[in-house]
Amino acid sequence: MRNSLGLLGVLAAVLIIVAFNTFFVVEQREQALITQFGEPRMPVVQEPGLAWKVPFIQTVTFFDKRILELDAPPEEVIASDRRRIVVDAFARYRIVNPLRYYQSVRTDAVARQRLSSILSSSLRGELGKKSFAALLSSERSQLMQAIRDQIKAQSLGLGIEIVDVRIRRADLPKENLEAVFGRMQTERQREAAGIRASGDEESTRIKSTADKDVTIIKANATRKSEILRGEGDAEKNRVLGDAYGQDREFFEFYRTLKAYEASMTGANTTMVISPDSPFFKYFQRGHTGTR
Repeated sequence: MRNSLGLLGVLAAVLIIVAFNTFFVVEQREQALITQFGEPRMPVVQEPGLAWKVPFIQTVTFFDKRILELDAPPEEVIASDRRRIVVDAFARYRIVNPLRYYQSVRTDAVARQRLSSILSSSLRGELGKKSFAALLSSERSQLMQAIRDQIKAQSLGLGIEIVDVRIRRADLPKENLEAVFGRMQTERQREAAGIRASGDEESTRIKSTADKDVTIIKANATRKSEILRGEGDAEKNRVLGDAYGQDREFFEFYRTLKAYEASMTGANTTMVISPDSPFFKYFQRGHTGTR
């Protein structure tokens, strides 16, 4: 009885071990490749759930189905204008063909190394055709598309699909920054000086035009005022002439009073005039010409 129980226990243990080496679980984010002595034997398991393999002689390798990221180390490339550029780029990819991936690279470490080499080669090739200014202009999107297309074509043989490639940063080497910044500062100062000179020229032109307009306006106003003054004097003389024609004695008296008013405006006016002067005749008592 005890021997039977012991045998059953051993058999159960063997069955458990066999079951653990036969069945395996594929998670939602995984895909599995079954190999026998290093060679693929069964189709890739893409669907999540419980799967099986031949115990002990077959092994299972899991591959991530999610989008993975490769952060390449910064490297120096030479642009078409012979400028050295330090480029920091990264790529996003996923494993779409686990069988080809396993046959070509076997491990993730080798895959990342190969992919990093492809990314570096593509960056050098495409950036070498463009100037540094192109990276800062609207041509950048076209440049990145060309890099993506080239990396996609080369990575398909690894069972990898490139989802995206981006340049995180593209800078000049530190030893070149001061010289470049100096040139940029000089160019900005020259542009600012040109703008100020244009502004001063425009200001002078506007002031000159305004001064000319003011001179013309003043001249026109002076001319009009002289015309009006002349017309007023003519009208005044006409009225005085009419008055003189109607009553010469009264007109003479009126003119003399105006002369008195003009001559004696001050409070302490002193006049030295002979009593017999015609200018003083209306101060004489009993002058017969007054009315």
